[in-house]
This record gives sequence, C-alpha cells and structure tokens, in this order.
Amino acid sequence: MKNVTIIGAGSFGTALATVLDTAGNNVQIWAREPEIVDSINNDHRNTSYLSDLIIPEKITAYNDIQHCLKGQDIVLFATPSHTLRDVAAKIKPCLDGNEILVTVSKGIEINTFKTMSQVLIEVMDGVVSEDNIGVLYGPSHAEEVATLKPTTVVSASYSRRTARIIQETFMTPMFRVYVNNDIMGVEIGGSVKNIMAIAAGVIDGAELGDNAKAALITRGLHEMRRMGLMLGAHPDTFSGLTGMGDLIVTCTSQHSRNRYVGHQIGVGKKLDDIIKSMNMVAEGIKTTKAVHDWAVKNRVDMPITSAAYRVLFEDVDPIDALNTLMTRDAKDEILI
Repeated sequence: MKNVTIIGAGSFGTALATVLDTAGNNVQIWAREPEIVDSINNDHRNTSYLSDLIIPEKITAYNDIQHCLKGQDIVLFATPSHTLRDVAAKIKPCLDGNEILVTVSKGIEINTFKTMSQVLIEVMDGVVSEDNIGVLYGPSHAEEVATLKPTTVVSASYSRRTARIIQETFMTPMFRVYVNNDIMGVEIGGSVKNIMAIAAGVIDGAELGDNAKAALITRGLHEMRRMGLMLGAHPDTFSGLTGMGDLIVTCTSQHSRNRYVGHQIGVGKKLDDIIKSMNMVAEGIKTTKAVHDWAVKNRVDMPITSAAYRVLFEDVDPIDALNTLMTRDAKDEILI
C-alpha cells in the first residue's frame, strides 16, 4: 500500500485514481478547479471529466497543493505536457525528496526538446534524485481504464527498482504493468505516436482509405524509431506497448483526441476552431512542433512529421501534403 497524490484531475488522472484505489493504495487528487474538488468530495464524481464514473469514497480531492503532498510515497503528474514544468516547480518546495515522481504526460517540450522525465529531472534538481523519477505510458485511453476494460502499460525509470515499485503500485487484474528499462524509447514512442494519430485522423476525415492509414501507421513506426535511435533508445522498444501498441490504439480509437483533431482537419475545419471546441488537450499539436523543430535542427528525415507540421501550422491543404509524401523519391524499405 502506498500513499499517492495525483496532480491533475483530468480524465486520465481521474481514471488512474480508481486504478490505484483498486490496487489498495491511499489516493488523493489535487485539482486546480474548486468545483472539481467539491464534485469529487461531495458527489464522488468528476463532473468535468468522465462524469459517469463513480469515484470511490475513499478518494479525496484537494485544492491546497501543499496539504495533499504531506507524507506521500508517490506523486503522479497527470497534467498536459506543456504545463508540467510550471506545475513541477510549484510543488518542488513541498517535497522532502523521498517521493517517487511519475508522469503520464506525453510530449516533447518545445525549444528544449526534453522528454517529460527530463523536464522533471531538471526542475527537481537538488531535491529529488533522477533515480526516483519514472513514467507510465502505453495504450490506455481513460474511458476504457475507468470502466475496468483490460489495459496493459509500461513502467520505465532511470532506476529498475523505481520502475518495479511503480509496477507493483499500479497493478490490478485489469491494469497490467510491464517494466522497461529504456525510458528514452518509451517516452519517444509515447509522444511521437500522437503526431501520427493526427495524420491518421486526417486520412479518415478526408476519406483517403484504409490502405493509406496502414501505410501511415507502418511508416510512422519507422519514423518514431529513427528518432529514438538518434537519442539512444533501444530498437525493440518500438515493437512494444509504447511503440506499436500505443500507435495502433491512438490512430484507430474513437477515444483518441489527437485522431479527432486530424479528422476535423480532414473534413475541412480550421485548427483554431477545433481547439476552441475541445474540453481536453490534444498533446500531439505541440509535440508536432517540437519534434519537427528537433528534426530540422538535427537534420533527421521525418517526412510524416513534416507533413503534419505544415498542415497544422502552415495551413497547407492535407491533400497537397499527402501528394508531397506520395511523390517523394523512390526508396528501399529499410529498418534503419
């Protein structure tokens, strides 16, 4: 049994609260919004996210971040990736340094090109050791996690001991956790797949067919693997849950926010209008910019990412972007 505080009461944070409770832990949630705190504590529901889910009565929500961090074994960050740095800096003074920090945020930070665990290491320098920092990634849409549908994910850390503790803390009969010691590969796969999901949604919205989507998923895997190898990841990681597994579910699921964004673009809507209409964050939008800029800076060929970037940020017509991909110079199909 662990004392766990979840930072962020979005859909995935809420779903993981029920997982952690099922696994026998003491669970607290910190939420910025007072109305969400009141809803969880009084009605045992999160009326803003996963409103149909009944939250166990033992789970308590707080608006006071300092109060809910006292005596905690694990702090779980379930915030959008672009807010992680600021949120981590805010809670740093409240930590005693013995906590294990886990993030489920998926993304690459714009400008620094750091993964989420690297952001935590930098922010927590002098307080929390990098050996106490890990991630929990994998094909795990909150809507299915919350309803106890079978889900498998990966725990990765800079310390195998920490990865094992995360595994043991989250494991339930319907939420199976594997350990992977390649944290870089896990984070690259779990982040870049969101770019591919946007592209897959464009294919669906523009009715370009299943052949195109199959090609997108296959070549998208090749692209994320290329980036990962450049950063020292193990190639086998991209055949696993945070590579192919996460790529499949995010590119095909009705629950995927990133696929939804792409679908709306494919039917002719503008990105600004799509974002305004959404209650939740599609991580792939900012990740597309970060990975595109990283690829340009490091002269790494990532054609699908480049096409997605031009559609999202340069207002290029999706059909024109597809034509550019289809008319590239002929190549061999190679693995590296």
